[in-house]
Amino acid sequence: MDDGLRGKKPRSSGEYEAVIGTPGVPRPTRRGGQGGFDTLVVGAGFAGSVLAERLASQLNQRVLVVDKRPHIGGNAFDRYNDDGLLIHPYGPHIFHTNSAEVFDYLSRFTRWRPYQHRVLASVDGQLVPIPINLDTVNRLYGLSLTAFELEDFFARQAEKKARIETSEDVVVARVGRDLYNKLFRGYTRKQWGLDPSELDASVTARVPTRTNRDDRYFADTFQAMPAAGYTRMFESMLAHPNIHVMLNTDYRDIVNLVPWSHMVYTGPVDAFFDHRYGKLPYRSLDFAHQTLPQSNYQSVGTVNYPNDYAYTRCTEFKHLTGQQHPLTAIVHEYPTADGDPYYPVPRAENQALYRRYEAEADRVPHVTFVGRLASYRYYNMDQVVAQALATFKRMRAQHEQAQAALQLDATDSAAASDASTALAG
Repeated sequence: MDDGLRGKKPRSSGEYEAVIGTPGVPRPTRRGGQGGFDTLVVGAGFAGSVLAERLASQLNQRVLVVDKRPHIGGNAFDRYNDDGLLIHPYGPHIFHTNSAEVFDYLSRFTRWRPYQHRVLASVDGQLVPIPINLDTVNRLYGLSLTAFELEDFFARQAEKKARIETSEDVVVARVGRDLYNKLFRGYTRKQWGLDPSELDASVTARVPTRTNRDDRYFADTFQAMPAAGYTRMFESMLAHPNIHVMLNTDYRDIVNLVPWSHMVYTGPVDAFFDHRYGKLPYRSLDFAHQTLPQSNYQSVGTVNYPNDYAYTRCTEFKHLTGQQHPLTAIVHEYPTADGDPYYPVPRAENQALYRRYEAEADRVPHVTFVGRLASYRYYNMDQVVAQALATFKRMRAQHEQAQAALQLDATDSAAASDASTALAG
């Protein structure tokens, strides 16, 4: 599967029967001419909902979407709390992308509220911008550097690295050891339960370093929030009459009861194969939500706490939602090793374990694995949507090839029948 975008080579019927007979792997239960569903989608988050919508609206498929949670939207689900404040129960989800295709697709299901996220870090008794920029350095060190001078400052602080292999390497090679210790090391240790020197370079490479005063957390072309919230967007996406949704349902409870021909699986890939090679490591989060009797709590959407407290950050939702309300809602995030899987842990040995599951997944032609958990990738929301759209294009091409083959068979059969009739005459 690679990153989930690679196609699968067609198999012979003998190979197909051998694979679907593998113990523990769900088998299609729908037979030709039978009712039921063309596709069973496991998971109602971005990956599952996008593919369900595309399959239903573009291929006229009957689609069943099942999710073990009591709601759609996956971790992007939002709701109004008891005080009437719109919150994200699973932590802040800020939409941003450079893909016009992704943004245009989602725009079919929502209006947007422009929003550029800003983050401050509590360091040395003050709040400084993250990602590191000119103001971050000047405030922390009491300097008055210009943008031109900041690059020289970073060069003097940086540690030369022959090879960039870890998250620590990425930061110290760019901005030096002191800024690394102040802003990255503690936060990363809390978030991942590992020192940055033990993590893949991709973790801290996600956060840029700037020499100007740009204090936006993201620099993407499209930055906005669904105007009525994520849940309303998902409801619109899944409103097609060909889509049926079952919540509070583990797919294993219905997989042999409901007729289906193909499965789209968006859950943890190791769980699909009953952890036969062992569990893939994930980090989870505990959320402490509060409503406060004041109109605002902090000056930006999120404040990071890299060195203090057990939590990593605090988010105030009204910055994200734009809601006007006399009260405000905040959430503190506490990373944990236990709980729902949120973040695949990026280490070489974990990728090696994933590749064993990937090989198993490639041997199951009647199941399409897509999404962060099924691909064991640290994807942003837009990346999941892009992966799902690319997967649909591949599925549509396969569908069109199959339809063409059926049409050819029908034409050949009709020709053979005409020939037989002529000979009999």
